[in-house]
Amino acid sequence: MSQPEKASQDEAAKDRIIKHMNKDHQDSLVRYLEHFCHLSSFSARNAKLEAVALDSLTISCNGTERHTVPIQPPMNAWSDARSRFAALDAEAVAGLDRSDITVKKYKRPRGWMAAWLVYVTVCTCSFSTRANFLPGSMLYDFVLGHVDGFARFCYTVQPLVLSTIVICHSAEAVYMDQSRLQKHSVPRFGSLWWKWMASALTEGFPSFRRFDSVVKEEKERKANAKH
Repeated sequence: MSQPEKASQDEAAKDRIIKHMNKDHQDSLVRYLEHFCHLSSFSARNAKLEAVALDSLTISCNGTERHTVPIQPPMNAWSDARSRFAALDAEAVAGLDRSDITVKKYKRPRGWMAAWLVYVTVCTCSFSTRANFLPGSMLYDFVLGHVDGFARFCYTVQPLVLSTIVICHSAEAVYMDQSRLQKHSVPRFGSLWWKWMASALTEGFPSFRRFDSVVKEEKERKANAKH
């Protein structure tokens, strides 16, 4: 094979690798930057493979920053890329204490979870201010005016109820981030992260069940892909 032909084949192989990694394994690129270049998940969230060599990867993030991830020992041929990149990702997963399952989608509440969301939203809005339990408010005039004793009780406990709601749901949102989102490589402050965090903050525990169902689906998909 002539030198120009070999150079042409090498360029074609590099192009295929770059396109494949950016399309199907962007989560791995993010982990490479987090583990090998010590970037935060937020800084690495837009990782893009720009160039590949037998001994390194050049990955950009945020459109301008470029980082080099070494491949040691260097690959002998481009056919080694699949196994070597998988090994790099396994090292990053272990080093970051992550799961090898990446969550890339959001699942909306349905059925009883949707009903629970409505219930929690109504309760939070109702207890957002004591004025809701006094004559003149829509809640009092249309609903609670018929049960004045209950309205007075709600007025009394409103600060405690609101504080409990805020504290509990804030704690659940923090727990969602640390026990689920970071573990499954959801980039912090990205759009997907905000969706799951908003669900944990408003709904609480049902959002954890949906997230875990997404993880289960992805595990089954990966298992089936191996057969």
